[in-house]
Amino acid sequence: MDAPDLKTLLAETRKRMDGHVEFVRKEVAQVRTGRASTGLLDTVMVDAYGSKLPLNQVAGLSIPEPTMIVAQPFDGSLMGAIERAIRAADLGLNPANDGNVVRIPIPSLNDERRRELSKHVHKLTEESRNQVRTARRDANDRIKKLLKDNAISEDDEKRALADVQKATDEHIRTIDDIQQKKDAELLGR
Repeated sequence: MDAPDLKTLLAETRKRMDGHVEFVRKEVAQVRTGRASTGLLDTVMVDAYGSKLPLNQVAGLSIPEPTMIVAQPFDGSLMGAIERAIRAADLGLNPANDGNVVRIPIPSLNDERRRELSKHVHKLTEESRNQVRTARRDANDRIKKLLKDNAISEDDEKRALADVQKATDEHIRTIDDIQQKKDAELLGR
């Protein structure tokens, strides 16, 4: 095995780490901050046409004001199903239907709920940091095995280990930034 194979290994490791960062970015985006965001409703599944469909496939979502989301059903007969699905999603939202659209007011958060959500964000980001570290460990194990099998030189090993550590540091820094931004939104720092 030569240096290009190490490049492949590093590329695979980076791709795996990128996946963990994207996952936490999506999960954290769904945490409510008191401001309206259509991302809050990404997990809502509506019973429509004999199957469960994501809300954004049966209704157009808009944010006419900072504390309101409006769902405009593509098919008016789904109004009640959309309302039920939002209530059933356990997001703490109370939708109201005026016959044309479903209005979803976003209640403001109290301090205790903000702290709970912040803890949840910290838990999500820590899990992602651990996944990135696991990817690093796996890559390092493969690199050390290559050295043991005399497939690479000690210099190649040192360089590869340093590259993996650099990728790990970058990804953990990105996750830390995601956490800090969400904390600033939640706690108003």
